[in-house]
Amino acid sequence: MAEKKRVITRRDFIRTGSRVVMGSLMGLPLIRNAAGQATEKSRVVLIRDPDVTKGYGSLNADVLIDMFDQAVTLLHETPHAAAAWHKLVKPGDIVGIKTNVWSPLPTPAPLEDAIASRLMDAGVSTNSISIDDRGVGGNAVFKKSTALINVRPMRTHHWSGLGTLLKNYIMFVSAPWSYHGNACERLGTIWQKPFIRDKTRLNILVMVTPLFHGIGPHHFSRNYTWPYGGLIVSTDPVAADAIGARIIQAKRNESFGENKPISPRPLHIEAADTKFGIGNSHPQRIELIKTGWQEDILI
Repeated sequence: MAEKKRVITRRDFIRTGSRVVMGSLMGLPLIRNAAGQATEKSRVVLIRDPDVTKGYGSLNADVLIDMFDQAVTLLHETPHAAAAWHKLVKPGDIVGIKTNVWSPLPTPAPLEDAIASRLMDAGVSTNSISIDDRGVGGNAVFKKSTALINVRPMRTHHWSGLGTLLKNYIMFVSAPWSYHGNACERLGTIWQKPFIRDKTRLNILVMVTPLFHGIGPHHFSRNYTWPYGGLIVSTDPVAADAIGARIIQAKRNESFGENKPISPRPLHIEAADTKFGIGNSHPQRIELIKTGWQEDILI
């Protein structure tokens, strides 16, 4: 896939965020006797802006990029986004940006371009950056990569319950369908593979117009999306997905007027923590920084 070369002007500014330790994780069970869990809390930034979208199909790219810069800055507690990116990557890194091209709800192209731009500003060579999804297995940059950036929209999913950051790496394996059993519970094993392990520097879960309900393998309806106007950013994909899952569950309950569990239950999020040691899913081990628009935040 062609590399993204358009440079986008950086706007560095920080809004005051609120930090909270999460209560119970809606839609996911509390963890008991978890093996191999991290001892430190995972920091997750949730940023929202009502002006980023006016509904499905509309996107204010400038607002989205500003949100992204703010989130990365808050996540790494740096004075501006440029300093955060110098923490994330080094000039000699070879970076694959794992995106998602599902046509009804793809990763926004301006966000892909902004990530590539920030990498180049941090000194990474243009030839050492590639943006890809379904072709990652044969992509020369991804094969040689020393770092990965993981970015995708959140949506409900027929096999895994939710299409998550964890699930976004399923295209790295030659037989993705072999991970569909038991609600894709084994997705965490992909993150343990030598060509992926410890490479992911940043995870961005796009919550601009999430899909909170679906029927069947490839179903999509705009009636089940809403202008949430958010991004969830973390170095821990499990924690970011756990926060996204709570928001999706809350929206389902609100929309259907009753408790409407995600189906199938997204077992892979908890399993990535308790079975595979990828990150933190328990709410008590997640530090959530909420910034920006707070109305109808659902968490």
